[in-house]
Amino acid sequence: MVTNRAPLARRQPGREKDPYVFSDLAIFSGRAHPDLAHSIAARLGRPLGKIDVFEFSNENIFVQYQENIRMRDVYLVQPFVSPVNTSILELLIMIDAAKRASAGRVTAVIPYYAYGRSDKKDQPRVPITARLIANMLETAGADRVLTVNLHAGQIQGFFNIPVDELNALYPVSAHLRAEKLEHYTVVATDVGDEKRARDMAARLNLPLAIIEKRRIGNTGRTEAMNVIGEVEDRSVLILDDEIDTAGTMTEAIRVLRASGCREVIVCGYHAILSGPAVERLREADVREIVVTDTAPIPEARLLPNMTVIPIAPLVGDAIGRIHSGQSVGALFQ
Repeated sequence: MVTNRAPLARRQPGREKDPYVFSDLAIFSGRAHPDLAHSIAARLGRPLGKIDVFEFSNENIFVQYQENIRMRDVYLVQPFVSPVNTSILELLIMIDAAKRASAGRVTAVIPYYAYGRSDKKDQPRVPITARLIANMLETAGADRVLTVNLHAGQIQGFFNIPVDELNALYPVSAHLRAEKLEHYTVVATDVGDEKRARDMAARLNLPLAIIEKRRIGNTGRTEAMNVIGEVEDRSVLILDDEIDTAGTMTEAIRVLRASGCREVIVCGYHAILSGPAVERLREADVREIVVTDTAPIPEARLLPNMTVIPIAPLVGDAIGRIHSGQSVGALFQ
């Protein structure tokens, strides 16, 4: 639990390079995922801050803090989930309102950072939207960002403010280790996910395989081509950073079963589950679907074989460390 001290404390030796260590912590939630914000606040032994966020009839967003935040260490919890563009703009307005209310420091807590796939100019005349959003967050007045498993590591470099990226590998692998998986192979859904899958394989002491795939235009469709590694007569754990429409997962399952695998476990850190995702996963007939709650999962989209790992303990502990000037990296050592 975070202790109450004076609203503003002097910088302490050995702390991070913030000019001050703020002692009066405040956590607020936008409308994107209030349940997660409540769980984070509970982890820290704090009440969730009072704030009004709503839309007028003309769809203009209104934000007003209902308590004093002058010189406080403010954390705004808002994953970029459906409706994505509204969630982004809502957070920008919350940041602006906090700065105009003289908040001491404002941290944008974004468990899921949308537009992560738009991280480079890989076609002619296209934007780098992940960089654009970083610029907007800074312009709005965010002092730092806390997020979970960015789609690409280079997105951190799009910011000129501190970014702490938490890794869901640790709580997810702890759950999978408890299942004592034997004769399993960890499978990356494409070459770009090789490092993520390799880290999981190392945590579980399992071999690694990679699916070679190609993306078909800008439709979101993918086609699995080959499996690099041994999966015949072995069970597989397929890992991806997010499950969106589940097209990549179902293609991976198809090619792996054609290669002679046995049981299948599907794992995704961010459960976006848009469009036909739930029906595709239901028809895939896998042993287990392991995800986290960085994005809200409505009751209607939960499947009987879906395990949701809570991310609030990891995010809450990180906030406690940022607030007190301790190392966030020590959480993973």
